[in-house]
Amino acid sequence: MNPQEIIDKYYQPGSPIWTVLVEHSRAVTDMALSIAQNHPELGADQQFIEEACMLHDIGIFYTNAPDLYCLGDKPYICHGYLGRDLLEKEGYPKHGLVCERHTGTGLSIEDIQAQSLPIPHRDMRPQSIEEQIICFADKFYSKSGILTQPKSIEKIRKSMAKHGKHQVDQFNQWCQLFL
Repeated sequence: MNPQEIIDKYYQPGSPIWTVLVEHSRAVTDMALSIAQNHPELGADQQFIEEACMLHDIGIFYTNAPDLYCLGDKPYICHGYLGRDLLEKEGYPKHGLVCERHTGTGLSIEDIQAQSLPIPHRDMRPQSIEEQIICFADKFYSKSGILTQPKSIEKIRKSMAKHGKHQVDQFNQWCQLFL
């Protein structure tokens, strides 16, 4: 099954939530593929990046985020691990890890515990170069407002700062590596 078939299995094509998911994911995909193409020295798997980018937010429908047309019953922070669970059931465990590991610049067990987040207590930081590229590219695009307009680096840094200096530091490292 290709990513679009998986999306269409769980989201009604053309519905508002489908549009938010697909337009956001396409914008993230385009940026992530551009990074991979501009940095062949990283040896990133571009096919995997394209597939995983399109699926990284597959779990949003489980959450309660009416502004995004998400009418589930879980807090939005849960969409990552719920997306991982869904993709594991679909036979895509490696893609599922991207879902789980793309929040902020990733969440450590310490982050999860310190913030009392309602998610499993396990390391949810991106590991592979592909996971890091996708996580980085995702920071530039919101699922609210204009879906395809990238945020400025300063706006991203300001937003990341609310979640700790380590989030900004990781983002800055990725800026040096990927831009």
